[in-house]
This record gives sequence, C-alpha cells and structure tokens, in this order.
Amino acid sequence: MTRSRKFSLPPFARSLSARLLVLTIAFVMLAEVLIYAPSIANFRINWLTDQADSAHLAVLALEAAPAELISEELKAQLLERAQSYAVVLIRADRRLLLHSAPPPPVDVTVDLREGNLLGDIAAAFATMRRSGEPTLRLISGTAQDTDLEVEVILNEARLRHDMITHSRNILLLSIVISLITGTLLYLSLQWLMVRPMRRITEEITRFAQDPKDLSRGMTETRRGDEIGVAQSVLAEMQTDLRGALRQQEHLAALGSAVSKINHDLRGILSTAVLLSDRLSGVDNPEVKRVASPLIQAIDRAIGLCTQTLNYARDEGPELTRSRFRLRDLLDEVASDLAVLDSNAEAAPGAAPRIINEVSAEVIVEADRDQVYRVFANLGRNAFEAGARQVTVQALETLDPGVSIETSDDGPGLARAAREGLFEPFKGSARKGGTGLGLVIVRDVMRAHGGDIMLAQTGDAGTVFRLTFPIES
Repeated sequence: MTRSRKFSLPPFARSLSARLLVLTIAFVMLAEVLIYAPSIANFRINWLTDQADSAHLAVLALEAAPAELISEELKAQLLERAQSYAVVLIRADRRLLLHSAPPPPVDVTVDLREGNLLGDIAAAFATMRRSGEPTLRLISGTAQDTDLEVEVILNEARLRHDMITHSRNILLLSIVISLITGTLLYLSLQWLMVRPMRRITEEITRFAQDPKDLSRGMTETRRGDEIGVAQSVLAEMQTDLRGALRQQEHLAALGSAVSKINHDLRGILSTAVLLSDRLSGVDNPEVKRVASPLIQAIDRAIGLCTQTLNYARDEGPELTRSRFRLRDLLDEVASDLAVLDSNAEAAPGAAPRIINEVSAEVIVEADRDQVYRVFANLGRNAFEAGARQVTVQALETLDPGVSIETSDDGPGLARAAREGLFEPFKGSARKGGTGLGLVIVRDVMRAHGGDIMLAQTGDAGTVFRLTFPIES
C-alpha cells in the first residue's frame, strides 16, 4: 500500500504572503523613484524662479528711490532679503545694479528661459553632486514684461541644502505610502487570493491522505472568478476520482471472484472437450460437422477465461505472433458466427452475415487467436445491436501498416454508448451487456502496436477502423 506523503504549509518568511508584501513595497518604491527625478527637477526650477522674483522686487525698491540712490545699509538689507550677492535688472534702455560688495566669481550659470525636462533633471542631479559653496549666476525673464531680464548672483549651497531636505521628505513620504499601500494590497490579496489558495492546498493535502473519506475534499463555491472556477473543477475532479476508485475496487473484487471460479470453470470446460471429442468419433456427417466448431468454441472459451482473469488483474494479453492471411481468418470468423446464429434459431432469410472483401494478398503478423477474438467481438456486437450485415475491407493508406475497416448496417450507437465506448462496463449498447467487448478489442490492438477508432456512426450504420503496424 502506498503511504501518503505529509505536507505542511511553509513558514511566513517563505510564504506567498511574505513575497507578495515585499514585492508590493519594492514596486511602490520603484514607482516613487521614477516620480522623484522629475519632482526634484521641478523643485529646483521653482526654487530658482522664486529667487528671481525676490531679486526683482529688491531691484524695484532701488528703482523707486529718488535718483536711484539708497543707503548702503538699505542695500544690504535688500540683498539679504533676496539672499543674493548682487541683482541686475536689464531693460532695453537702461540697467539697474544692486550690490553692496563685489560678488565672488561665477561658477555656474543657469538660464531659466531655456531648458527641457531631461536637461532640468540632469542639472538637478548635478547640483546635488556639487560640494562646497559654488556661486550661481541666475538669468530669468519676467511674466509681466517680456523685455525685462533679471540676473541674480547667489550661493548655490542653499539650493542644494533645500533640495536634499526635499528629497528626504519625499523618501519618508514614499516609505509611508509604500507601507500603507503594501499593507492594504497585502490584506486585499490575502483575503481574495492567498487564503482561498491556502484552503485549496489544505484540501488537496487532506484529500491525498485519504481519498475515500467523504468528509475530506473541496466543496463547490459560489465565486465566479478564476479561483472559484479552480475550486469547482477541483471538487468535480475529486468526485470523479472517488468514483474511479470505487470502480477500481469493484474490478479488483471481480478479479478476485474470477480467480476463484477459474479453476472450476476450466474443469467444466475440459469435460465438455472430452465429450466433444467423443462426438467427433461418431460416424455421422452432421455430428462431425457440428463437433468441429464446438471443439473450437470450447477451446476459445477456455482461453477467454484465462484472458478475462488477466484483464481483471490488469495484465495485457500474451501474444504468440505468426504470419497469416487475414482473409482466411475472417472467413473462419464469418463461418463460426453463422453457426452460432443458426443455433439460436434465427428467422429464415434474415441470418446475419459477414461480407469479407479483404484481398488474399493482405498478410499480417500477429497473434491469430487474439485477432480472431477482435473480429469476432466486433461482429457479435454488431449483430446484437441489430445489424444484419458486416462488411470488412482493407483500405489503401500512405502510412506503413494495414488499415482495416468494418462497417455494419445497424441503427448506430446510442449517445450513452459513444461516450463510454472504450471504458469497461460503460460502452454496452444493449441491456445487460458488460461493455468489455470493445475494451478487449482495443487492448488487443494496442498490444500489437495498432489501435481501433470509431470512424462514424448513425442511422446508416457504424464504422470502425483498425490499424495493424508492419513488423520490422
């Protein structure tokens, strides 16, 4: 007996939930990084624009003074207010200069009238990389007067300090947003996906431990999403598997029963063989004519007992291959089925028959008794289903091997018979049938390396196609 393997859920660190949480935080942080670059560039432009506006206001105070003369103390206050070394206001007709001391040499020049997004981003990161206290020359226009130009000389260190502070605030905000978003997304996915998947895993594990226990297994759900479909399909699969296990138990019981009666049945058939041999010795032509098919039928009945036992034990048929003409074997099958039908007192003129259209040139290498069993089963099934004529013919095919087609004039297979055609105890077209006939035919054909398939069925009859491979 196979022991079921025990499974356990992984710890949180290796669980799907933990991976989901980490990935959510990582993706949110990645999105924040992509947003940070244009954000810091925009912060730098706004900071410089505000600086230019403050410097413009300081110069306007100088312009309003009489004769544009103000005290040095007032100049220092205005420059401190504008946080600049010097401010220049340039018009088309004149220039105003506000400074209290000669400004330091200019290290960097920025013209706000020119620029683009990529250039602003590069300049923002360049500002943050520079160290020390470089001097920045800022050139800006004004929205009120397009002919007016403002130049400001200032210390870039203050800009860098404010940009770093802004970056730190963005980082803290990004962390908070990532944690909040990750937590909410984690809880949502935990409720919608992880918990149902964990339940599915647990149910599969419990079902694997004891599939026969009806208290174990997935129950159908009303969810209409993909997980709901998976749960419903799993529940249906477990139900089908339980049915298959029950059927397997029944087959096992059948095999056990057959094995118990096989010895006694062989003894009974052996007695019948002895009696048939004595009948064959009677000097009567009619008795001799009947005795020979009777002996062959009893021999095949003994073989059938053994093969049925092998099928119950899930053992394939043992093949004894030989080369023979398929036409001769089909004539034998037709003769034996005709004798059996005559013994059943068929209506005059309505006796079923097999029409053998296979050429004498068709030779197969196979187990003759097993192939006999194949065509006997097909013919017998057709006659029992209501057919009065079965035609057997060889088909021309480009594939290597022999292709045989059997067609009857019966009423066709019912839908229930078609659905379980090659399944044990399901493909019978008549009441009380076992459905093993076509199952045995398929097993025999596959044991030879060939196969059988239903080509068509309907009111005009049923057609089966068999293939025999060519032995190398």
